[in-house]
Amino acid sequence: MHHKLDLLLRTGLILMDSSADTSRVKRNMERTAAYLGLPEENLHIQIDYYMLTVNLSDEYYSYTKMKRCVKHGINMEAIQEISKLTWRAIQDDYSLDKYEECLEEIDHRKRHYSDWIVAICAGFACGGFCIQFGCDWPAFFYCSIAAILGNRLRMYLNSLGSNTYADIAIAAFVSTLIAWASTFISRPEVMAYIPACLQPLFYSSTPWHPMLACALYIVPGVPLINSVNDLLDNHIETGLVRGTNTILMILAMAFGIAFAIKVCGIDSFVHNLSMTPHHSFGEYALAAAISAMGFATIFNTPPRLQCWIAIGGIIAVCTRNFVNLGPSNGNIGLDMGLIIGTLAGACIISIINIKAVHVLHTPHQCITIPAVIPMVPGVLMYRALYGFIGMTGVVGELTFAMHNAVMGSLTLLCIAIGVAIPNIFMRQWIAPNRKRKLERLIQQRKENGRFVNLDDVSNQ
Repeated sequence: MHHKLDLLLRTGLILMDSSADTSRVKRNMERTAAYLGLPEENLHIQIDYYMLTVNLSDEYYSYTKMKRCVKHGINMEAIQEISKLTWRAIQDDYSLDKYEECLEEIDHRKRHYSDWIVAICAGFACGGFCIQFGCDWPAFFYCSIAAILGNRLRMYLNSLGSNTYADIAIAAFVSTLIAWASTFISRPEVMAYIPACLQPLFYSSTPWHPMLACALYIVPGVPLINSVNDLLDNHIETGLVRGTNTILMILAMAFGIAFAIKVCGIDSFVHNLSMTPHHSFGEYALAAAISAMGFATIFNTPPRLQCWIAIGGIIAVCTRNFVNLGPSNGNIGLDMGLIIGTLAGACIISIINIKAVHVLHTPHQCITIPAVIPMVPGVLMYRALYGFIGMTGVVGELTFAMHNAVMGSLTLLCIAIGVAIPNIFMRQWIAPNRKRKLERLIQQRKENGRFVNLDDVSNQ
């Protein structure tokens, strides 16, 4: 009995440590309990951010086990493989030893991407963000280099076991410092030393834009979306903890950036940076695909899903741009604003992926979250940050900072809601089929004598 409860807890632990939302953890643990023959009417599962508890009891007997969750990384492949394992274990009637062996293999499987590959891909993802914010292609590479070096430093500090929030602040500081240093390359006195044939490759007409995106590899998109998912699914406590963790990560990133700004003596240049896109839709599509695939490597998404994630990023960003932009800013579109556009882009790709999961055989969040990350409103976040840092008492400064902070927060919330709500509403059509399938398999296991009888266990 204790062995079965331990396997059940380890299944949930891998999911929590891989950043699955609470509803997914609960569904997978209930499926595992059905495979283990633990009767639903006697089983009690408690899922908290830091602790998992299971209890099997009736009016006479009670068995309880607990496990603490400490890692809280992001591993989309582990989420996918646990989901497949729980179905296979029931259908193929795995032995406990085989199930445990599969759990061990998933838990200790080597990640698809090395540290340097993740750092490089995440760096180019930040470069893709920079294109979304309006930079040119030389600035894309300057932003990518700053992000690569900062992210690799953060990964190294994490490996030493230092404080997560301190690592974030240091990485943001270093990335911003490198991005600031790259602005000197485009100055006339520096360009004079570069051969004329190479100057178009090095000169950027948007040298300050890399500072807006160089630290966005830190943006906690998965914790934010999971927090909204949990709150909407009535897992209030876990959702609040995830939300608090998200806020702390953003504050740590803001502290690192703010410190770099003060060290470099940079003025609030973001007041003058245009947010109106001037690239073609093709260039934005390319940048969105790069960003989506880059973040997919951070999340250890299986390589076979990368192509669809790139397409998903293109769909989300192009939908957002078409709904957001319009004649008022010299573009083609519906001209409905950033918030409505972001919500539309997130909803569209989330709804599409509800069907795509059956073709790709992977959980919804594994292909949706990386696709919506390129819509993060970096310019608004930075304008709010610089607005608060640079306050000198001039009338309107607080209004400017608060306006951008509110707009950025609402846009982030729309991304999370757009991912969460379609999945929650569509689940009422998906869940009955899964429930009927599970009930059929449970009935077969009961007929084969696979379910636990507490009286028999206690007598043994």
